[in-house]
Amino acid sequence: MTRRPLVPDAVARLRPYEPGRTEQEIREAYGLSQVIKLASNESALGPSPAVEAAVQNSLKNVHRYPSAGQSKLRAMLAEHFRVKPENLVLGSGSESIMACIIRAFLLDDDEAITSDNTFIGFNVLIASRGVLTHRVPMTPDYRFDLQGIADRINERTKIIYVANPNNPTGTYITANEFTRFMERVPEHVLVIWDEAYFEYAQDLPDLPDSMRYRLDNVITLRTFSKAYGMAGFRLGYGLAHENLIRHIRKVRLPFEPSVLALEGGVAALEDQEHMRRGLAMNQTEKVRVMQGLRELGFEPVRSAGNFLMVPCDTANAMELLLEQMVQRGIIVRGLKAFGLPNAFRVTIGTPNENTAFLNTLSEVLSTTDGLGS
Repeated sequence: MTRRPLVPDAVARLRPYEPGRTEQEIREAYGLSQVIKLASNESALGPSPAVEAAVQNSLKNVHRYPSAGQSKLRAMLAEHFRVKPENLVLGSGSESIMACIIRAFLLDDDEAITSDNTFIGFNVLIASRGVLTHRVPMTPDYRFDLQGIADRINERTKIIYVANPNNPTGTYITANEFTRFMERVPEHVLVIWDEAYFEYAQDLPDLPDSMRYRLDNVITLRTFSKAYGMAGFRLGYGLAHENLIRHIRKVRLPFEPSVLALEGGVAALEDQEHMRRGLAMNQTEKVRVMQGLRELGFEPVRSAGNFLMVPCDTANAMELLLEQMVQRGIIVRGLKAFGLPNAFRVTIGTPNENTAFLNTLSEVLSTTDGLGS
């Protein structure tokens, strides 16, 4: 009898998503009393106090399973976006919904298309399925090449993934580009339009809000992890034609998100003023950090998110820079795993955190041989 492998080849070859070291690990490794993490694009302001209160109050219900299917949050989001609850699905982070999309719609001989230098989570999920995935190089200014992606569509194409704004570059697709692109996408092709950072970019006049288009083959993903400051709760949602949502819901886990995430999401959605304060702080501080980086000789890529991508001269220079920074208690994210080995990404933090980042970076540049921006 021929022995079949226990692990499918696609999974055996897969490189798992590897988050950076935690603040506690850095403190212990270098004997530091304080560590500032600016590596994961988390909200600098954190969640609304109303979220903390709602979660505390809901602890008495954690012995009960959640009712995400007909939850208050789902109804509130539907009202917020002026859609029916049947157009919405909730998940434990937008990656959970992405995984459901892949399970629900991909056949073995289907193909997917995305860009180089985009969100690692999608690449891990699609690679685990073992389907052929075409990755189109970005434009010289680090943007999705939508026309290049459209050129790769064939009869086997099932899913296209676009992040707008994109992580880790911070660049975005304009409304005109989105319209021209969708004119070339056949109806049988599903477009995952990942808007994790939409709230940070929503005031840009040429940003496409996918909710205004109501296209039957576009699945919009959004999250409470970023602007709402709830990354630790793992709460995301998808919006699409009710027929797509119906099939996605068939393959999702039956009791996600958690009771605490659902109650926290309700409180976060009700406190829009808190979110707006976070967005305003991010915008002000992003301008200041960009200026500080330029004064130090870097040229950060203009970003529509809550982070900046910063190219360096060489990959070796970038690695040395990050190691020197982390030894001084500042964690930023190297982008080798994203296919950008000579760049790092820094999250926009609080004013004090950003000042510490810029001061530490200046110190590293002035005291470390072999560095150049």
